[in-house]
Amino acid sequence: FKGGDTCEYLLSSGRFLGEKVWQPHSCMMHKYKNSEAKNCLIDKHVVFIGDSRIRQLFYSFIKLINPQIKEEGNKHGNIPFEDKSASIKVDFLWYPEVNGSMRQRIKSWTEGSVAKPHIIVAGAATWSIKIHNGSNEALTQYKINITSIAPLLEKLAKSSDVYWVLQDPVYEDMLSESRKMITNEKIDAYNEAAVRILNSSSRNSKAKVKVFSVSKLIAQETIMKSADGLHLPESSRDTNAMILMNVYCNKIMKPIDGSCCQPQPPLTLIQKLAFCFFTLSIIGYLIINLIHRNNFRKNKSCTDLESGEEKKPAISPPNVSTLEMLLYSFCKLGLIMTYFYLCDRANLFMKENKFYTHSSFFIPIVYILVLGVFYTENTKETKVLNREQTDEWKGWMQLVILIYHLSGASTFLPVYMHIRVLVAAYLFQTGYGHFSYFWIKGDFGVYRVCHVLFRLNFLVVVLCIVMDRPYQFYYFVPLVTVWFMIIYATLAVWPQIVQKKANGNCLWHFGLLLKLICLLTCIYFLSYSQGAFEKIFSFWPLSKCFELNGNVYEWWFRWKLDRYVVFHGMLFAFIYLALQKRQMISEGKGDPLFSNRVSNVLLFISIVSFLTYSIWASSCKNKTECNELHPSVSVVQILAFILIRNIPGYVRSVYSSFFAWFGKISLELFICQYHIWLAADTKGILVLIPGYPMFNVLVSTFIFVCVAHEISQITNDLAQIVVPKDNSTLLKRLLCIAGFFSGLLLFSAMQDQSRH
Repeated sequence: FKGGDTCEYLLSSGRFLGEKVWQPHSCMMHKYKNSEAKNCLIDKHVVFIGDSRIRQLFYSFIKLINPQIKEEGNKHGNIPFEDKSASIKVDFLWYPEVNGSMRQRIKSWTEGSVAKPHIIVAGAATWSIKIHNGSNEALTQYKINITSIAPLLEKLAKSSDVYWVLQDPVYEDMLSESRKMITNEKIDAYNEAAVRILNSSSRNSKAKVKVFSVSKLIAQETIMKSADGLHLPESSRDTNAMILMNVYCNKIMKPIDGSCCQPQPPLTLIQKLAFCFFTLSIIGYLIINLIHRNNFRKNKSCTDLESGEEKKPAISPPNVSTLEMLLYSFCKLGLIMTYFYLCDRANLFMKENKFYTHSSFFIPIVYILVLGVFYTENTKETKVLNREQTDEWKGWMQLVILIYHLSGASTFLPVYMHIRVLVAAYLFQTGYGHFSYFWIKGDFGVYRVCHVLFRLNFLVVVLCIVMDRPYQFYYFVPLVTVWFMIIYATLAVWPQIVQKKANGNCLWHFGLLLKLICLLTCIYFLSYSQGAFEKIFSFWPLSKCFELNGNVYEWWFRWKLDRYVVFHGMLFAFIYLALQKRQMISEGKGDPLFSNRVSNVLLFISIVSFLTYSIWASSCKNKTECNELHPSVSVVQILAFILIRNIPGYVRSVYSSFFAWFGKISLELFICQYHIWLAADTKGILVLIPGYPMFNVLVSTFIFVCVAHEISQITNDLAQIVVPKDNSTLLKRLLCIAGFFSGLLLFSAMQDQSRH
């Protein structure tokens, strides 16, 4: 690419997504709120100097600080603005021509007698064209005047941010008779003169006047909507003001979704140590591999000199050692993590903002559903929620969630509410799956717990280290981890009630129901007692894991949003397994789950319930109100789907191998999307191939899916090594892991101290 200066791109190039969303070339623009603008500009003095077009930009800029401001006052005079709460001063100075008066004002800032503004935004030309009737002499004088001003602006640029706004094109057909001499040809001539003269004496200097040329591109698309053919419509002025805010504030505020003008973050101590570790793993693996190759060559078949026949070696190639497997896994992981870092931390690849349209979400959904139906196969077993079916369920849900994130569909409330059900369905499966395992197997051993925790958390822990992100940032993994531990604690605490014990005495079923009621009571209490919840997770080291932006509110919100669905999953598993044990359901191939009459009634109720929920979700007007109801009603659509999918015998006997394949790596897909498919921590889209959106999505998706599949294999390989079945060996490994996390917490504390 042309270099890493995304500020240059922000000020000079871009395109519209739709009608109002401006997309800078190669980077993402943050939409600043009033509070953020104030925090950035605190104790700052900003000056806009120029004509009526600069005055418009001035008003759009101060409205980012105070939206209540109205465009009042003398149009052809100076206009002051001050926000005393943040000590911000923004002034508009009326200098419609580049002449001696403007030069004198700018010179006063360079001499030290007057305090220099922190930001200077200047520009003028249309008045010169109008007053002098578009004469060539006026253009010559403009060049002389801007030549005399340029050194002063360049001198100011050493200590302040100086922007020269090029003149926007006009819509000549709408211009009044008194402005007919202002033509686009004349404007281009004035702009060309300004660009050629500014910075001519400081070509190689870092302190330059920044030429604000992007306004021209915006005006070319929107000037037709102008009220008089000269001044930009309000939406275009607001976009220009937002670009100015991004240019100055991104390096100060460092917003996640504002990659323009942000320098590459420096490597932390933990990241450096991780880099060294992966480098040593790669070197270690290469050395072992070379040694094995040499040994294999020595044992290679050699020619018998007497008979001339070839003899095969008596020794077979050695099996792969644990050390070699470990190094090989870390070697692959190191290369993959390098790709992660380059995609979302280095300024190597471009990033763009999301832009939602109905077609960008629904067309891919239809496409993958057709593909999924095409790859239909028979299941190995025909039980309710068998392994193939749950993999299929996770697979299509994950693909829908990925498309939802890529298309930015969260802005469309009906889609958002349905996606919330899919996330709840994942947690429902967590409750169903883990309850079923513990209830049937009765295995509460340390190995099972460690294996599940490793499988869930390995990738996230590595990403926290490599990408310098808190654990809570990958919110779904903490969510399923905590719920797994809650399920385990509920069933493992005395008295341990499992299916084998309950079959001997029916009273144990009531004991288990009592446990579930206690769990529901605790969930209800914590959901309505934010203080108690925050106290639990504010103790160190839990606070280190569950805090985001200095508090645990985000964690409480995420937990509360789907607080009942895991309980619903556990209860469903209990009822289903009880019915199955008493042979009250028929799970034969092709058989309906219940008698024909009962099956038809339940199927009808399920379809009506499913559609009723969708109608309610589609009619949602307020996200906050719908989120309040969601925890209680999401189970309706989940249960309806399960019954529709399992009551008819034929439907229960088939599954989509296409969706099931993705379901097996759904966790890795969900986590990897943060950095190598989306960008800026899911706020934008990764651009590997600029200028070709569809081709870019295809290429980045292919790499993303391959990486997720590879990480799934690495996790499974490492789980066998790190979590052995032998209890004494497992205990030693747990001590090592405890030591590792202690060191990680220590280094993290050192990092935090150095940052402060």
